[in-house]
Amino acid sequence: MNAYLIVKWLHIVSSVLLVGTGFGSAFYLFFANRSGSLEARAVVGRLVARADLWFTTPAGLVQPLSGAWLAHTAGWPLTIPWLAASLALYLLAGACWLPVLVLQLRMAHEAEAAVRERRPLSPSYHRWQRRWEALGYPAFAAMLAIFFLMVNKPGG
Repeated sequence: MNAYLIVKWLHIVSSVLLVGTGFGSAFYLFFANRSGSLEARAVVGRLVARADLWFTTPAGLVQPLSGAWLAHTAGWPLTIPWLAASLALYLLAGACWLPVLVLQLRMAHEAEAAVRERRPLSPSYHRWQRRWEALGYPAFAAMLAIFFLMVNKPGG
């Protein structure tokens, strides 16, 4: 197997980890937040933050590095419309994801403190939850659009 195929495999696997972990984590935290269970919010919040740090972050770093290497090796300039659009969408997703990670960490710490101190969640938790959701939708839409562009390479 040549280097191009190895890097392409790594690029695909890291994209699956990035989007799959992100979507799965968001699914569980979204529903834990609606469960009415403070304990569920604390446990799921902690695990979601951990999954983002352990899986999503490394995959998010591998993606642009492997993608740039693949494009360079294939002789594709970054100005090809589908590739330029993919990069712009990746930057949009990243701009949404970084605050999402911070919000997840805050939510997890707040939920764990509320369980430990046997108190309700602070009003801040609910603000963070709304922001977390509002940022998640465009990030996931951007990633789905990137998958479309990568597979179809329209106009390229």
